[in-house]
Amino acid sequence: MVTSKRMYNWYISLVAAMCMVLYGYDASVFNSVQGSQNWLDYFDLDLKRDTYLIGLINTAYTIGAIVAGFFLGGPAADYLGRRWGMWLGCLLTVVATFVQAFAPRHQIGAFIAGRVLIGLGQGMALTAGPVYIGEMAPSHIRGYIMAFWQLFYSVGSFIAYWINYACGLHRKSLGDWDWRMVVIFQILVPIIIMILLPFQPESPRWHIQKNNNIEAAKASLRTVRDTEQEVEDEVLAIREAIEYEREAISHSYSALFKDPSVRKRLYIAFCLNIGQQLSGQGTLNSYSTSIYKKIWKSSQTINLINALNATFGILFTLNAVWTADRFGRRWLFIVGAIGMALCMMAVPIVGMTTPDVDGAKTQPVGIAIVFLLFLFIFFYKPSWGAATWIWTSEVFSMNVRAQAVGMCSQMQNVANTIFQQFFPKFLANTGLKCLFFFMAMNIVLAAFVYFFVPETKQVPLEEIDVLFGGANHVDTGAQMIEKGDDLHPVSTSGEKNVPVNREIETA
Repeated sequence: MVTSKRMYNWYISLVAAMCMVLYGYDASVFNSVQGSQNWLDYFDLDLKRDTYLIGLINTAYTIGAIVAGFFLGGPAADYLGRRWGMWLGCLLTVVATFVQAFAPRHQIGAFIAGRVLIGLGQGMALTAGPVYIGEMAPSHIRGYIMAFWQLFYSVGSFIAYWINYACGLHRKSLGDWDWRMVVIFQILVPIIIMILLPFQPESPRWHIQKNNNIEAAKASLRTVRDTEQEVEDEVLAIREAIEYEREAISHSYSALFKDPSVRKRLYIAFCLNIGQQLSGQGTLNSYSTSIYKKIWKSSQTINLINALNATFGILFTLNAVWTADRFGRRWLFIVGAIGMALCMMAVPIVGMTTPDVDGAKTQPVGIAIVFLLFLFIFFYKPSWGAATWIWTSEVFSMNVRAQAVGMCSQMQNVANTIFQQFFPKFLANTGLKCLFFFMAMNIVLAAFVYFFVPETKQVPLEEIDVLFGGANHVDTGAQMIEKGDDLHPVSTSGEKNVPVNREIETA
């Protein structure tokens, strides 16, 4: 039976998941504006002549996101709280949107600066968001809720591409506003998030980690847990895990590299997040317009295909909701990688074995290629799209979680920064044959998961360390608290005067 508190848990988690709309929208904005001749003329760009500059404009966003993910997002989420980390990221996104939309004519540097700034904002929001969801959601539905994190990426693409399609129908009458409208609508979702976030509870784990405020942690949990026993059990488990992390490991980010089990998780998560982008999705989302121009001549047709792709992306991501906690993360990774590899093999084969007519493919061939690229999205969205974020957000212990999630998620942008800088030239020189690279990468990714990635389905956050050869933070921390409480009892307000009830069973 679904209770009102469980529904509220879903609501606050989905508000946090809306941060992913920012990422999906921005990744689709650049793809969209490339199809606008008004945008190209406004900044004196030519898609064939300025391939490296086009790559730089795209990767400028990732540079800002990498800086935020590695150096700003984690500290902000740990010092100010998960909610305010997301809020500040949304604020920077709003400011950056106006910088891009109203950049002076011929001043592409101003547009690039706006993309760097929007990367900083999204790097902060995308660090705090999954951490907040992972810490507020109970373990048995964590996978379901985190599946919506990837779904909101598709929602962002959906909004951007359909606005672009509508503006493309009226390009002559709109003039420069045909691309400005696409850019400026990026403020819509972050403003909604900024309005809603202050009224949500802060993470109970943050309350205990930051201020040792046990009463505030309990108050936060009471809004999303059905019984007082659940609240007491979870607070005790959090305290035990944090006590162990403070005393036995390190409370600073040096634990990322000092603790062998944390280091192992970090390297695996790095590989998964890099693999997510090298699967082909990151490139397709940024350069599908350029790829489709080798198949279709009509920019209106290409805009419609992109919009339909984003629409189906939402539906395909929903598959993760019922598969992530039923079949597990490993199953999704492996099946998704194999499916994507087959699609990336089929597309260039169809392209190379069919003739061009007046510089483009015939309509039946074009439809076949688009179907295969849609099938690629069908495999990608619930697997390497959703499961990568689910796995990354749930494997790190409390003392390093925010910083680790920020660093790992931004490895996606490290991969994008390197690969997408030269992809326009790669595509220009090889055509659809470049997709064989993604076929090979997906085969490698399936093998990597099979041999190196453990299953994390329905494992409580405080006990996940055991999977990677680490100590059980809850059990070891319980012993430390028990010893400390014998000498210095701790009150719910953080002051040492009241003993802890050890009869409460660890969650």
